[in-house]
Amino acid sequence: MEIDLRRLRAFVALAEEGNVTRAAERLGIQQPPLTRLLRGLEADLGVLLMQRLPRGIRPTEAGKALLEEARVILVRADAVEAIVRRAAQGEQGRLAVGFTSSAALHPFVPVVLRAFRERRPGVSVILEEAGTVELVDALLHEQLDAAFVRSPVGTIPGIAVDDVLDEQMLVALPAGHPLAIDIDQALPLSDLAREAFIFYRRSSGPGLYDSILAACRETGFSPTVVQEAPRLPATLSLVAAGLGISIVPASMRRLGGEGITYRALKDCAGLSAPLHLATRKDNRAPALMEFRRLVQRMRQDHS
Repeated sequence: MEIDLRRLRAFVALAEEGNVTRAAERLGIQQPPLTRLLRGLEADLGVLLMQRLPRGIRPTEAGKALLEEARVILVRADAVEAIVRRAAQGEQGRLAVGFTSSAALHPFVPVVLRAFRERRPGVSVILEEAGTVELVDALLHEQLDAAFVRSPVGTIPGIAVDDVLDEQMLVALPAGHPLAIDIDQALPLSDLAREAFIFYRRSSGPGLYDSILAACRETGFSPTVVQEAPRLPATLSLVAAGLGISIVPASMRRLGGEGITYRALKDCAGLSAPLHLATRKDNRAPALMEFRRLVQRMRQDHS
């Protein structure tokens, strides 16, 4: 048997007010509909819930038993309604956000995550770091709602991409390297033609990997890659060890690290580190839509 919440609300109002007129005013309805709601509830339960008095009404023993349970049920029902409304408005729920190691180091990403948490404290934010390929796979399998990536993954079926920003690329040189001088002067990319390069594996960051290769070839040389690292931080460790040089997003400089000198590059058109926000095209969850709007607003403030 299903009990109509309207009938329960009517019964509680009658029991608490002890008067049909006052209960009707409290509920904002007329007396006849209120009486019908009570009679319907009594018919559903097969018991008399209210005793009619010369002046007013009061619950029967069965009514008293129902009153305590009805109050609990209505409180829970109101809580459920509030949760559903907050979820529909993007104020409640869960948001899983991924990012590549290089994206996590750009100050924009932690700032926007912090801002979202402040604006939507009722949304549980889950964070995941991985390579671009793993992040896109997690998006497609609905394990993530959004991911900050460097690669232009918008051609993958089912994936939508919002452009966020473009970041300058720097050359990371071992301290003491002949080119690690005049650090305030931009270095022509062609000056790196004879250098040993350390790359991060293409599977970890195909966008940056391909961008560096294309820029070098456009300048007139193919880089000599002597080592590949699984992640950008590991790349810098190899540079610091003197095993070669690398080209990295400017935000990687925030890692610091002894034994590394950074210089800006010039004469390398198209060489930059873009940051994108990837999502599933069919994911219209309110919390995610609010997150995307926040990213775009903060992107405009950042530019």
